[in-house]
Amino acid sequence: MPGDPKDQLAAKYERNHWPATPRPDLEPPDGWTLPMMAAATLGRVRDHTPSPDGGRIAFIWDRDDHSNVYVMDAGGGWPRPITFDREVLPYWADDPPQWSPDGAWLAYANEGHAWVVPASGGAPRKITDFTTGGASPRWLPDGSGLLVTVHHRERSRILMTDQEGSWPRPVSVGPGHDLSPTPSPAGRYVAYVHQPLDDLTQTDIMLADLDSGDVRPVTDTPARNNRQPCWSPDGSRLAYISDRSGYYELYVFDVATGSEQRITRAEHDLSHPAWSPDGRQVLCIINHNGAFDIVTVDAGSGAVSDVRAAYGVHNRPRWLDADTITFEYEDPSHPPELYRLDPASGRAEQLTFAGPPALDRLTLVAPERVSYTSFDGFTIPAFLYRPAEPNGAAILYPHGGPTSQYVLEFDLVAQYYVAKGYTWLAPNFRGSTGYGIEFTRANFDVWGVDDLKDCLHGADYLADMGSVDPARIAIFGASYGSYMAVAALACDPEYRFACGVAKYGDCNILTSWAEGDQGGREDLERMMKHPSLNRAAYRAGSPVWQAANIQKPLLIVHGLKDEIVHPLQSEELVEALKRHDKPFEYKTYPEDAHGILHRANWLDFQARMERFLDWHLL
Repeated sequence: MPGDPKDQLAAKYERNHWPATPRPDLEPPDGWTLPMMAAATLGRVRDHTPSPDGGRIAFIWDRDDHSNVYVMDAGGGWPRPITFDREVLPYWADDPPQWSPDGAWLAYANEGHAWVVPASGGAPRKITDFTTGGASPRWLPDGSGLLVTVHHRERSRILMTDQEGSWPRPVSVGPGHDLSPTPSPAGRYVAYVHQPLDDLTQTDIMLADLDSGDVRPVTDTPARNNRQPCWSPDGSRLAYISDRSGYYELYVFDVATGSEQRITRAEHDLSHPAWSPDGRQVLCIINHNGAFDIVTVDAGSGAVSDVRAAYGVHNRPRWLDADTITFEYEDPSHPPELYRLDPASGRAEQLTFAGPPALDRLTLVAPERVSYTSFDGFTIPAFLYRPAEPNGAAILYPHGGPTSQYVLEFDLVAQYYVAKGYTWLAPNFRGSTGYGIEFTRANFDVWGVDDLKDCLHGADYLADMGSVDPARIAIFGASYGSYMAVAALACDPEYRFACGVAKYGDCNILTSWAEGDQGGREDLERMMKHPSLNRAAYRAGSPVWQAANIQKPLLIVHGLKDEIVHPLQSEELVEALKRHDKPFEYKTYPEDAHGILHRANWLDFQARMERFLDWHLL
């Protein structure tokens, strides 16, 4: 509407009370520079897909302020860019490019539309005029059409069009959201994920018959989730993961008989199922307390066998052929890269080399798995980075989400502060994934209250270490972690933290519910109910109302294109801080959305945060 404050935000820099100049007595650790860190952190290789014949691999490479599609030979070689102007996107909001059945074309999503481009190079062509989701289109097995996910009247539907973008035909029926279409090998069926609107804690697998138009449910499990459908090579079975046992286990549905079987009892979360070419095994990722290993599951017995385990994160394993798999891998010492593996010998070969050679000079720390007890006896798992020469200061880093977790990933920002002598603790507070559904749902109705207490007890854990000065602990987070940082400074009667860094987070979850996008609004309702049904909990979980209690300085940054946590959240917080004459620094970035991903802005924020923390902690 005209005059809407959302449309009146402009780039700004404001501060109140604190010194914003660099400290002349401090230098970066030997071998460390922010430009090198930007190259290693922002230059992410991800979301790969092998071609149908196994000869090539398409993937996304984040570099030069873009997230473009690249293609390389499966045996290695220099990647070739296929797109040149695809917008920069965070990995959690993107999707792999999809090969046409003949390997001649790639389909992908960009700027809210579906596109196709020749895999050998050429001009991309937009095939939709309606708004699509962030998922890439999926080709039908005969190449005659593509399945696209579209948004219409705040609902998601699956439609079918062709390579020319002809008038689409509905595939899914709703009501609710229909996502992740996966066509069967013969092309008759499309399996997809359905989210009913009357139970936001439930997702089910549906089966659409393209011949008859009929749609039937494969699962119907209230308050539980079924995801990631994957067809067997002959199309007779459908594998998917479900958390109805308390963890995401593998299930298989027989199309002919309509029967379902739980295959695994791993009591750990499984993900990314991919059938072997002979249909005897299913390749999966298994989450072992933040380490993501590759396993195979026997499709008959359910036996789980290790394929590759490491102190790191494997992602998206795929069969290149009957004897080779590809995957993405990162760990605390190595940035994400593509690999190929011979499961029989266990020999892995690195295919991409996106990380700068300067990383090889650095001594990086392997984080330790630790845990501590929270206020109500809950055990909170965490990852602890210990510096070789502690400087007495520490940073508590709650992750975003909150339905996510800190894992054994490549986190060069954490490593930089550890190299400076800071101790770094990343807690997986209640609400985190990877520790069972009860743990994940333990923050329902208590956002900003019980999970905050988990973070406060993390500060106590640091204070008891001996190498950390209790008066020199900061809290820094992005998105939900930013919300935790604001809550920690506003709602902690013991004032454990010396300062906080709030990177594109909430401060008032009631107004955020109204200002954010549909996904964020439904995420809040899934965990906190509709505000009209739970007004007191929304108020209790909104630290802006306690801004008068803030005693320590805050650094606040936000991208003005953020639709998940609208920048009005930071505006509301800054207004409250001004009203109570509190110390803060506030910086916005017009080019960035949910994530500070443009190189110049990333460098500005990192330099700003380092100055801020060094002044208040050292």
